[in-house]
This record gives sequence, C-alpha cells and structure tokens, in this order.
Amino acid sequence: MLFVVGLGLADEMDITVKGLNVVKAACRVYLEAYTSILLVDKDKLESYYGRPLILADREMVESSSDEILAGAATDDVAFLVVGDPFGATTHTDLLLRARELKIPAKTIHNASIMSAVGATGLQLYNFGQTVSMVFFTDTWKPSSFYDRIKENRQIGLHTLMLLDIKVKEPSMENLARGRKIYEPPRYMTAGQCAAQMLEIEEDRGEGEYGPDSLAVGVARLGSDHQRMAAGTLKQMSESDLGPPLHSLVLLGRRAHDLERDYIREYAVDEKTFDKCWEEQYGKQ
Repeated sequence: MLFVVGLGLADEMDITVKGLNVVKAACRVYLEAYTSILLVDKDKLESYYGRPLILADREMVESSSDEILAGAATDDVAFLVVGDPFGATTHTDLLLRARELKIPAKTIHNASIMSAVGATGLQLYNFGQTVSMVFFTDTWKPSSFYDRIKENRQIGLHTLMLLDIKVKEPSMENLARGRKIYEPPRYMTAGQCAAQMLEIEEDRGEGEYGPDSLAVGVARLGSDHQRMAAGTLKQMSESDLGPPLHSLVLLGRRAHDLERDYIREYAVDEKTFDKCWEEQYGKQ
C-alpha cells in the first residue's frame, strides 16, 4: 500500500502518532522535498523517526513516480509530505498514478498553512481563493493570480498568498544548455511578496490593493519561533520577518472587528493600522 503522510508545519515532532507508526513499519520511506520544507533537516527527521529517508525531488516525483510506487502493491511504501498531503496538486497526481496501477493507497492528514493561518486571528470562513506568488525575473512577471485576488476582494474576502520556494532548480542558462547544475535554495519572504504585489498593482492599475491596503505577514507558522506582522503593503514590503517559510494574507473589506482586535497586536504601527482600518475595512 502507498501511504501519503502529512508531516505538519514545523519540526520532527509534528507528525501524528498514526503517521509515525506507518513510517516505522514501511518498507521504504520517501521525503518530498520541493513543494515545501520543514524547519529541521533530514538528519533530525531520520533520528526521530528511526528510519532512513529517501529524498524525492521534483524530477523524481513528476517524472519517475513509478520508482516511488515500485513494489507498493505488495509492500508498504510511505511518501512524506510537509503540511497536509492534499496541499499540492503533485500529490494528487501520485495518488492517481497509484490508482491506475491498482495500488491501494491511504492518506494520513496533518495541519497545513491552509488551516493554521487561522492563528493570525483571521477567521477561516472569511478567506476566499488561495493564490501563489512566484519569484519575478526581469523578463517574466506573471499576474494571472491577480484575477483571483480581485474576485476575493469584490466579495470582501481575505486572500492567502503562498510564496515561492526554489529548491534544486537550475538557472535559465543552465536549463537552456541542458546542464544539471542547480541554484542555491531560495525562499520568498513576505516583504518580497508585498513588493511584487505592489509592482503588479502599478502595472495593472486596477486599484484593488494599493500601498495603504492592509496585510498580515506570517513566518515559521507552527514553530516555537513563529512571527506575525500586520501593516500596509508598503510597510510589509519593507519588513523583515526572519528565516523561512513565509506567507502573506491580504485583508478583505468584510474583516470583522474581532479580527481587527486580534491582528492589531501585530501592527507595525498602530496609528497607521487604525487609520487604514477605519477607511477601508469592517464594511460589507
């Protein structure tokens, strides 16, 4: 059987008891290592789980899934995923491939950013569509996500923005030359996301989220060192929330006073926060 096991958000102890039992009993254990990361390294996971882990990078998962599934019809294979197994479409693809091969599969869920973002004090049922922000380049600045943000904004809902990570990826030059030389890992910050959001807003000129729009930055959610900051997009673009991983939430107009009271604790500047709230938020 194929077991797809969620690891939670932060460290080796976030795995569930059920998930840990699967890991200890499996014939092989893969660690998916490109859609997200834990805040501890592979060695610490292996020590806690009592098992060696096989790193599964993008190339293996997307192009060599049959290698992961080999023997899973008769033996148990565990595939470990940061957060919850259904937090990335890649994992759905793997389960579909197992179904095609008549391999039984089971999912063991865990916390993910999609639910844990409620730790900001923003109510989960006030969130709309989630979007992703990728690193811009000089020649590539995709903005299709903006339309989803606009739809959320029009009905007053918050938008959770998941931020780009680059792990074991070649540069464009190396890719063009067919060389498997990889760039150092990069993790987008809430500040970089806010700056790119303002850049797209300036390019499109639709006025959905400007420099005075409020946002909440989140870093290392679920860890003992998690950090949050609330402020305008301009303030957030200049913020430093420390090491990865980061996310950013754009506030919707229907934000409730209870949400305001909670996130105000994280305000970069309370006077600015109060002024922006009074002008733009708490309205249907």
